[in-house]
Amino acid sequence: MARLLWVEKQIDYEPQGIMSMSAVLKEAGHEVALTIAAQEDVVQFAKDYQPDIVGYSVMTGSQHYYFKLNRQIKAALNGHSPFAVFGGPHPTFFPELIYEEGVDGVCIGEGEGAIVDLANTFNHGNFQPNMPNWWFKIDGEIVKNPPRRLIRDLSDLPMPDHDLIYRKHAPTRNSPIKHFMASRGCPYSCTYCFNHAWYKIYVHEKRGYQRTVASVINEVKWVMAHYPMEQVVFLDDLFILHQDWLEEFAETFPKEVGLPFFCNVRANLVTAEKVALLKKAGCNTVSMGIEAGNDHLRNDLLKRHMSRQSIIETGRLLHEANIILTSTNILALPTATLEDDLETMRLNTQTKVKYAHAFLFQPYPATELGEFTKENDYMVGSFEDIGAIAWDSSILVRDEKEKSQMEHLQRWFAIGAEFAWLEPMIRQLIKLPHNKFVDIFYWWIHKLWKGWAISQRVYPIKITPKLIWDNARHYFKMEA
Repeated sequence: MARLLWVEKQIDYEPQGIMSMSAVLKEAGHEVALTIAAQEDVVQFAKDYQPDIVGYSVMTGSQHYYFKLNRQIKAALNGHSPFAVFGGPHPTFFPELIYEEGVDGVCIGEGEGAIVDLANTFNHGNFQPNMPNWWFKIDGEIVKNPPRRLIRDLSDLPMPDHDLIYRKHAPTRNSPIKHFMASRGCPYSCTYCFNHAWYKIYVHEKRGYQRTVASVINEVKWVMAHYPMEQVVFLDDLFILHQDWLEEFAETFPKEVGLPFFCNVRANLVTAEKVALLKKAGCNTVSMGIEAGNDHLRNDLLKRHMSRQSIIETGRLLHEANIILTSTNILALPTATLEDDLETMRLNTQTKVKYAHAFLFQPYPATELGEFTKENDYMVGSFEDIGAIAWDSSILVRDEKEKSQMEHLQRWFAIGAEFAWLEPMIRQLIKLPHNKFVDIFYWWIHKLWKGWAISQRVYPIKITPKLIWDNARHYFKMEA
């Protein structure tokens, strides 16, 4: 039996990849633990646990934090130095981080089969580096293995290990909102997303796999039986992609679960029939990417391939079905102007969006738009300067006055989308310079409006004083 320790900086909501890999490891007879830096001394935990393998799931922007933490853990366990492996989005597209001090293995792509293979070698005491999906550093030499096929039948995987998270992290355990995934993959190739790079790794693979309705419902029912839950959130990129699956789900979910749920949709996939199925299934809220109001930015730069009218029509259909619509939007895009961002805000108003999430564009490496930004010298510095969160500041080259106003607009965007008549005032407020007072005041305005909108509209759960206190404390402590 191998002992594996997952190390997380913080928990926002259930990390689906870690839960799935924990489940397959336990099914294979291995031991798994989790430590969270935001709530305990992870180095001391590692010393006490003495893992054979320590694992990190890494997003772009967080890699340096985990590099440093990994070196500290290895130094503290110098008599029993664990095998340190990095996986997740950033290592998948930049496996060259294997050369970083202290990194022993990098997992590329899906991790379930790969992590079990690795744990089994420790269990048998005979490490063999020829394992698909892995790059290894062995005595200074780099061993590069090709990826295996994607998991075609997701329902063959064991149920994700929710206990791993809930037993460790009280805010997630006690929250009445729980998160799930019913599918993997997306057939589209938006330029700000990693999809096109993913399918360069997985050439000729089908773009998207769905779990069976039965397996999804069984997982939701298990969590509902063991932990508090009033609202289900499906994190899938496109929950409504397959109409036959949605028809079966709409027939079964309200009978066996009967809870309201949230999911993601895409304007060009939304039809009156699918909206009716969502309503029948119990959907109370959806999220849709609007991203940019300007047609050129949305369709040529971002390759969203959807019309302004289809976005507005989707809003109308959802509004008439009494399904709450939230949106995602990208501000400060390369070649975009402040007026473009304000146009995006107005499109949210026209689409009847009930909460408009706004992010400042970050040129993530390995994405088409990230590489475009770098090649055309639109960004200051390099990809290494990208932070772990996408709403503090822009690293794009542009007039400092306009850059400052775009950053301020991110804080006011949701309010401006809600109250169109405030636009003249917002135009004046975003002209104020960055300073401690302005930045903190705008941050609070943004946080308070977001907190109210999400608790009252997006996830209308039962509110108790304890829940308000616990959620507020957790929410305001989160870095992202």
